[in-house]
Amino acid sequence: MKTTIQGVKGARDFYPEDMAIRQWLYRAIRRVSEVYGYQEWDGPFLERIDLYAAKSGEELVNQQAFVFNDRGGDPITLRPELTPSLARMVAQKQSELVYPLRWWSFGPFWRYERPQKGRSREFFQWNIDMIGVNTPESDAELIAVAAAFLREVGFSPKQVQVYVNDRRLTNQTLAELGVAEALRPEAVHLIDRQNKMTPAAWEANALEIGLTPAQLDGLKVSLEDKDLWKKSEPLKRIFSMLDCLGVRAYVTYDAHIIRGLDYYTAVVFEAFDVDGGRSILGGGHYDNLVSDVGGDPLPAVGFAMGDMMISVTLEKYGLMPKVGAIPDTVLVTVFEEALFPPSYRLAADLRQNGIKTITYPEPAKLQRQLKFADRMGILIAVIIGPDEESSGQVVVKDLARRTQETLPQAEAIGYIKQLLAQARPQ
Repeated sequence: MKTTIQGVKGARDFYPEDMAIRQWLYRAIRRVSEVYGYQEWDGPFLERIDLYAAKSGEELVNQQAFVFNDRGGDPITLRPELTPSLARMVAQKQSELVYPLRWWSFGPFWRYERPQKGRSREFFQWNIDMIGVNTPESDAELIAVAAAFLREVGFSPKQVQVYVNDRRLTNQTLAELGVAEALRPEAVHLIDRQNKMTPAAWEANALEIGLTPAQLDGLKVSLEDKDLWKKSEPLKRIFSMLDCLGVRAYVTYDAHIIRGLDYYTAVVFEAFDVDGGRSILGGGHYDNLVSDVGGDPLPAVGFAMGDMMISVTLEKYGLMPKVGAIPDTVLVTVFEEALFPPSYRLAADLRQNGIKTITYPEPAKLQRQLKFADRMGILIAVIIGPDEESSGQVVVKDLARRTQETLPQAEAIGYIKQLLAQARPQ
């Protein structure tokens, strides 16, 4: 028996139905990004590894990046994330750009990790950032964009929430507990690990890194304080703006939100499936990244969302669109070789009027052609048999409603457009 060559572990095949879902997601991302005034951009798929070495943390560089030497011996990586590329590109043309920048992108990324449900080594990711403004209102806008997207694709606030914190408030709390300044970075990472460890292991870890029992008790109390954000002026302004932007129901304060990447400096946020799911998207405020790659300091805020976990969550709640391979396309039938010319002429007229159209590539019985249309998710078939050809008419079959109309060819195009508008998924 022949052995089928397998794909690369963790890489993904996109059959037409999968591409239809990916394009649906892309369109939703585009709608939300553009309605807030953001411009689409992209960076290279290959970057020098040193771009990430000091900005994204040792774990990403040493364990998750696909790294290789180019023919000149320079270490190169398939991009594992986009924010460092964004910072580099801004630094390169910093004096030419008009601020604040509002940029978004959707493209492929690669991380060397164990494939599992909702996670693969190759994935697509939405990145969206505002650069050049350092106000709570700019942070609020990006949180609102995240919430607006979740609402756009159909989630309710009972299904998903965007949880918000401010690292400055966390450090202030640690200082009030008497945690030494040198110990605070490790204490912040300890908070980030709490939900990934058993309570006993987490408390033991806290004592190992140097917290006293009294400091540990105080930290546990602060992490459960749902009103702690009221001690933060930036967070008070952010929640006020979220009320104004109409998305407050989707946003909650949570002191556990830290975000592991080292370049976040202030507000951080992360969206979760409320019903025990994993993170859907995450981001925050960063001030140092542009200067770290050679530019002048610029404040920025942004977030990223991978396509896989959002898809898992959409499926869980029955929100994934039901699309076929080519659902907004018309099939023009071909009964016999003599009818190829009129079928092809009609197909050409439909295309010239902006209607996606295919013709059956060989003469076949009508039942066979309609079965093909059904399996491909095609909802409209246009039939030209010998009788229709001789009378200048066509039969337009609405395959979803199981109805049909016999029309003069001149009227068929307008009627088909109406049917497509009714059938097209939003």
